[in-house]
Amino acid sequence: MIPAMPASATTARQASVTALRFGRVAAMGAIAALILFAGVWGSWGTAQHVMLTKGRERGTIRVADCAGDACSGPFTPAAAGGRARARVEIARTVAVRKGLTYDVVVKPGSADVVRSGPAGVLYAWVPFGGALLLASVVVAGGMRLTRVAWALAGTGAALLTAAFVML
Repeated sequence: MIPAMPASATTARQASVTALRFGRVAAMGAIAALILFAGVWGSWGTAQHVMLTKGRERGTIRVADCAGDACSGPFTPAAAGGRARARVEIARTVAVRKGLTYDVVVKPGSADVVRSGPAGVLYAWVPFGGALLLASVVVAGGMRLTRVAWALAGTGAALLTAAFVML
């Protein structure tokens, strides 16, 4: 026979379990929010140039040379007000190949360019896609919200897959 606990001990135990559960959910929610914020922050550095193109110089780059983590080539403006440049640099990724031409946007005040169009937008948001995948693990394991976690993971996987297909 198991002795029964007094009512006040049972109530205190339930209260502490509830407090621990709330603390776990709050801590994991804060970590998931921090991961998502870091993903947006990491993506926005490039995404702002690609998505907010009004007043920015657009054109094409023909990749002539690749060295290290950057490729370079001549820039041809798309509009009459743009200025042709003999050499601009684009980040060297798996998708950038020597001899190919890409639509780009010039970063203001520099000789650096970023891909534009749908491929550029998707590529700019790749860090956020990774953050969505990582946050889904935290939400599933720490917060026990499996449907929300699957939604985050599905969105992140779709974003990364679309970026891979477009590049």
